[in-house]
This record gives sequence, C-alpha cells and structure tokens, in this order.
Amino acid sequence: MTSDTIANRSQLRLPASPALTASLLIAVIAAATLAGAWFFQLVLDIRPCPLCLEQRYAYYLAVPLGAITALAAARRAPLALLYAGLAILALAALGNAVLGGYHAGVEWGLWQGPTECTGPIGNLGSAGTLLERLDSVKVIRCDEVQWRFLGLSLAGYNVLISLLTAAIAASGIVRLAARGS
Repeated sequence: MTSDTIANRSQLRLPASPALTASLLIAVIAAATLAGAWFFQLVLDIRPCPLCLEQRYAYYLAVPLGAITALAAARRAPLALLYAGLAILALAALGNAVLGGYHAGVEWGLWQGPTECTGPIGNLGSAGTLLERLDSVKVIRCDEVQWRFLGLSLAGYNVLISLLTAAIAASGIVRLAARGS
C-alpha cells in the first residue's frame, strides 16, 4: 500500500455523529462516576448519606440512555430521537447539579438539609430495645463531610461532573443542529 492509498482511505471516513460522540462520552463519564462512588463506598468505607444516594439516580439514567442514544446515532436514527436523548441527558445532569449544589450547601451549613439525615434522631423505641436499635441503625448525616479533596466534598465534585455532562449534551445538540444530521 502506498501512502496515497492510506491518505485516500482516511479521507473517505465520515466524521462521527455529534450525537454519537456526546452520548457515548456521557455514558462513559456516568459509568466512571458510579464506579468511583461504589469504590468510595465499598473499598474506602465512606458510606453515602440519603442525598448522596439520590445524586446517583441521574448517573443510573445516563449510562443506559447515553448508550441507547449512541446506538441510535450510529444507526442514523431520526434527528428528533437524537435531540430528545441528548436533551434528557442534559436536563438530568442539570437537575443533578442542582441537587449536588443543594447537598454541598447543606454540608457548608448554608441551609438546613432534609430531616431524615440532618435533624435530630427521633423515636428509638422503648428503653428495652434502645441498645439493639443503636447497634443496628447507622445514620449517615448529610451535613457532615466524610471526605474532601482540594476543598471540595464528593457533593461538590458531583456538581462539577454533572455540569460537564450537561455541557457535553448541550454541545452535542448544538453540533448536531449545525451539521443538520
């Protein structure tokens, strides 16, 4: 093969669809974020609070939806379907960024968090079962940071990751519209 043949073959390749690139990147980022969350929980024994668990929902949505949208883009699905997939991914990421920001504010004491993880401990039952309940109930408080790196908690990093994925989805929508396919 000559270099001209190789050059001609590379010119024949069509660029990847913006929807394919964006949705696949979002799925990979979401999967890596979930893997990191599970690593912190299972290996480092940093237990998630109720707000931490709620912040995972957007990633549980983004992995399969990103993969489905990428597959649809690879099979040249209708533009409306690709726009819808990317828009849902963007909205889920933005909603998750808001939830992460709320959680970070709770951690910094800027506002009160939900009572199930920041309020006083309620009914523990009768005095006879008090010790049993205290041994079995492990409340992870939403207003106590268990880990920080460079001044940010995991909730703060969730905000950054969510904003990044929302920007990737928005960029995919804009590039898809500009390309027209």
